[in-house]
Amino acid sequence: MKFIGAHVSISGGVENAPLNAAAIGAGAFAMFTKNQRQWKSPPLTQKSIDAFKKNCQEKGFSPEHILPHDGYLINMGNPDPEKRMISQAAFQDEMTRCMQLGLKYLNFHPGSHLKQVSVDECLKLIADCVKQTLAETENVVAVIENTAGQGSNVGNNFEELARLIELIDCNERVGICLDTCHSFAAGYDLKDDYDKVMDRFGSLIGFEFLKGMHLNDSKSVLNGHLDRHHSIGKGELGVETFRRLMQDPRLDNMPLILETIDESLWLEEIKQLYSFAG
Repeated sequence: MKFIGAHVSISGGVENAPLNAAAIGAGAFAMFTKNQRQWKSPPLTQKSIDAFKKNCQEKGFSPEHILPHDGYLINMGNPDPEKRMISQAAFQDEMTRCMQLGLKYLNFHPGSHLKQVSVDECLKLIADCVKQTLAETENVVAVIENTAGQGSNVGNNFEELARLIELIDCNERVGICLDTCHSFAAGYDLKDDYDKVMDRFGSLIGFEFLKGMHLNDSKSVLNGHLDRHHSIGKGELGVETFRRLMQDPRLDNMPLILETIDESLWLEEIKQLYSFAG
């Protein structure tokens, strides 16, 4: 069974996220747990925590189908030790918020080497920060999102994602979120070579690590390395790619999240994707 939704607003409090998701007919959703463009935010209040859990229960959202995203400022691959420590602390705070909300996952972008260290050294720095965070938290799975390969970002190919899983060395608390736009921009042709791409993921990483997906059409051409999302069927991937995704049983029972550029289309896009899933 497919669980499709979108990355919804937490304006007015995290407790509004499940309400916003239900309003667009979602069966899953993503959210931030705090302001995504600030290092620090006020702690969650018990009132908000209780209301969030109540609204999730009333609207039928289970933790397995909610994929919170960490803040945009975090870079655990930063070669500068002081700046990396700030990022690790922010990531740990995000994990703690997920624990408080009773959530199972935290989706994050791996980071950037800033052209100051090698890719593998950057991956080691990221893994060390994640391992430290996992040691200080419980239950929440760190879900690594693949990138488009812009600039000095790491994690745009399956080999680097597999290396991160190996370095973190805590398989029960690490996973992968595949973004369709990022994958295509990084050179994985989901449009014309779907089976080859998915078989490659399965052999290098394994579908047991796939905890969710971001469903975005792409303004970037294949291997264009641009993180530019588009509405379903309006970009380079085309609508048939998403029909294929919705008919893949390996993607059942996980959050499938729209981050497409026109929020006014989310309700219709969710309906369309569910119709593809049958």
